[in-house]
Amino acid sequence: MEILWRDGMLAAGELAAVLKRETGWNRNTTYTVIKRLIDKGAIRRSDPGFVCEALIPKEQVQSHETKELINKMFDGSAEMFFSAFVNEKNLSKEEIDKLKKIVENLS
Repeated sequence: MEILWRDGMLAAGELAAVLKRETGWNRNTTYTVIKRLIDKGAIRRSDPGFVCEALIPKEQVQSHETKELINKMFDGSAEMFFSAFVNEKNLSKEEIDKLKKIVENLS
């Protein structure tokens, strides 16, 4: 999905070549994942050329995965998640200021 979000629509062969270069995946692995993503409705395959296109925006997946993480690891508490994040990460003053602005803009 990352490759499709980054590069846009790609033929399956091109996608396999990029994944081979960037992750070491072989062609069969790539095609298996493509099929699973098609079955889940995450990507669409169109002919000619077996062109793959992401159907789900990255932001939607990020939001879903974040909610899943918070539910699974922090009993659904965004506060506990945020606290764990800021306490474990060595944040710069600039990062802290950006986070403060994000929180201030929520109200």
